[in-house]
Amino acid sequence: MEPANLFTVLRRYWRLLAGCTVAALIVGFVLTPAGDAVDNGKWQCKVAITPVAGAADTVRADQVLSYAQGSAVTTAAAQKLHITDVASLSARRTVAAASTQMLVFTTTGPTQQSCADLAAALSEATITGYSQESKKSADESIKRLRAQADTQQQQLDDLQKQFSRANTTDQAKLQPQLSTATAALTKTLGAIADLQNYSQTDAIQQWGSIDAKELGGNLLTSPTRSVRLALAVVLGLALGVVAALMLSRMDTRLRTRDGAEEAFNLPVIGEIPLLSRRLRRLREPLVTARPEDPATEAYRSLRSTLLLTGPRALSAQLGQGGLDPDDRRARRAAEPAPVVLVMSGRSGDGRTTTVANLAATLAETGRQVLVLDCDFRQPGLRGHLGVGDGPGMAELLSGEQLPDPVDLIRRTNVPGVALITGGNTTAYPAALVLRAGEVLKLARRHADVVLIDSSPLLHANDAYDLVQHADAVLVTVMAGNLRPEEADRVSELLARTGVPVAGVALLGAEGTTGRRKRTLRPGRPPAKGSPAKASPAAKSTPSVPEPQRRTEPAPRVEPQRRPGEHQRPADPRPAAPGYGEAPDRRDGATSWGRRPAELPPEEPVETTLQLRLGEER
Repeated sequence: MEPANLFTVLRRYWRLLAGCTVAALIVGFVLTPAGDAVDNGKWQCKVAITPVAGAADTVRADQVLSYAQGSAVTTAAAQKLHITDVASLSARRTVAAASTQMLVFTTTGPTQQSCADLAAALSEATITGYSQESKKSADESIKRLRAQADTQQQQLDDLQKQFSRANTTDQAKLQPQLSTATAALTKTLGAIADLQNYSQTDAIQQWGSIDAKELGGNLLTSPTRSVRLALAVVLGLALGVVAALMLSRMDTRLRTRDGAEEAFNLPVIGEIPLLSRRLRRLREPLVTARPEDPATEAYRSLRSTLLLTGPRALSAQLGQGGLDPDDRRARRAAEPAPVVLVMSGRSGDGRTTTVANLAATLAETGRQVLVLDCDFRQPGLRGHLGVGDGPGMAELLSGEQLPDPVDLIRRTNVPGVALITGGNTTAYPAALVLRAGEVLKLARRHADVVLIDSSPLLHANDAYDLVQHADAVLVTVMAGNLRPEEADRVSELLARTGVPVAGVALLGAEGTTGRRKRTLRPGRPPAKGSPAKASPAAKSTPSVPEPQRRTEPAPRVEPQRRPGEHQRPADPRPAAPGYGEAPDRRDGATSWGRRPAELPPEEPVETTLQLRLGEER
């Protein structure tokens, strides 16, 4: 992934990054002690304890280990070191039996001296305390043995008296008893002497010197809370980046120009940047509310691309007629207004916003634009163009009003733009579009351009029924709202209609990684004489087709016409190169415009429209 795309992904998932960082910061704050703690694991010291020479038989290693692990040794060491926190001192020392005759104390500390002092204090407390316990036990044994020796001495004295008064025969019998009593007394006195010597010396001793070494510290054991919290922030950001990249890999929704062109197999002719929340809340077109905004310029670029490469009935009006009523009337008599259907695959693709802003940009060129709100399920154009409730397209298509739409044309807050609202829908929306062809024929005579807003193609069939009455189709897609398989379905449905598709308008566009070579699907070939991978979106101002580049229409089966529908003559002008060959559905000619053979009277229509838009005769 290139750095630019990586930054785009991180910007897209900035909330995830912020959440991971805050969570890591909270966890780090909770799990670390307040203030700047001391790193007690920087130094490690070891000291060994063994029995004194000659005391190995009397000293039991399990007894010494049990005593060393007790609280008495830690308390004595804390008193010697003048430390009041005995619990923290216990956490800094461990004791284990290295062998049957050796115990090893292991201590830690922030400095070498504190570590060695703790090891020495624990060793001394163990030696002194165990020696005192041993002496106390020896004194009790000596006291018990002395009482036993006194009894044995009394028994020996009695036997000696009896032996001195007895005759020779009796003395021979008393001699073994006298010898046994003398031996028992001697043994008891020897044990007393041994215990006296044992109680006067230490039973255990320190073996060798204290072994100290520096373990070193790291960020995980940093003594300062600020460093630990900084580490938590770094770890949280790293976790957020990994999660964002994983979500980006799993997310296949269209977000870039290249992705949209590949999925739709259509050129992206307009890229509208993502609007801020404040701009999205505007209740009027961005073109009129913020004329200098970059998004407004993007809508103007979309308009220019549509005019220069779109239907000839639309592009032929560039620089012709101005605002003169007579010129406008003559132009309409020769060429009725083209119809541009703006549609999308799903709701939330910015279709209605695009219609409102595209109408405003077309009005900037001096054209009179008539907008038809044919989204009968969620009509919203009247809110964008500042028009109130009232009858509209629903009444026209259901037959509740006269077939001429002039009575329902409403003035908007955008100069040069009129609107027929969606109306009050009472019938099933799919049944309202059956009379759309008749209404659109009349609507063509009341403006220079007719824009239609429709329902999402993948959610309702209304747009698919309206396609056959349009001269061009503009597809809108919001970045991150449509999946490739849904875009492919939209492209497939449009390919079956045979209506020229102007291209795709990508809203909320993100950066791209370069141009891809697109492979057009069968049945939608590029225009002859133009490169296959050329796209109107590749340049900000598409080139006008050269006169010598003429296209031959592909053979097409003549579809059945509706009763009363007029056949249009073939237009001798060349097709626009930006869209490819677009055979006319009725006469088989390559044509963008519609020229009915019969036109209504011109003067009343022009007068009514001028009254609707507030123009002067």
